[in-house]
Amino acid sequence: MTAVIGKNGVTPCKQEGDHATPLGLFPLRRVFYRADKVARPHTCLPTEAISRTDGWCDDPTSPHYNKKLTLPHEARHEILWREDDVYDIIVVIGYNDDPAQAGRGSAIFMHKQRPDRSPTEGCVALSEADLLAVLASQATHILIHAPT
Repeated sequence: MTAVIGKNGVTPCKQEGDHATPLGLFPLRRVFYRADKVARPHTCLPTEAISRTDGWCDDPTSPHYNKKLTLPHEARHEILWREDDVYDIIVVIGYNDDPAQAGRGSAIFMHKQRPDRSPTEGCVALSEADLLAVLASQATHILIHAPT
């Protein structure tokens, strides 16, 4: 499998907005998916269909930092229901979430690659086929390492 990572590569010291992917071994927490566009993925992870009102807080000043939230919301956030296909399947990577530390990075997901395979803002992106294969393998962790 060939993954696409953050446009600034990988880092052991992730910071909010650095466009780098964190290095390490992390649990896979849950899967969100667009039920209007894809079938529920076969996985051992908890799954949930997303709606137009789902977002993810990326505001380090918010008590909801690095958590799913309902829109509209006053804190800065990402919208999970996107018009492109990138977030049709979202696997939440358990990075900076137990507990979240302000400014250490948020919304680190495994999701679908863009058609042009352009870099992410810090996530790990796979082709849809590879993403579904990872989920079907019953994987519960991801090891993010420097490219070889």
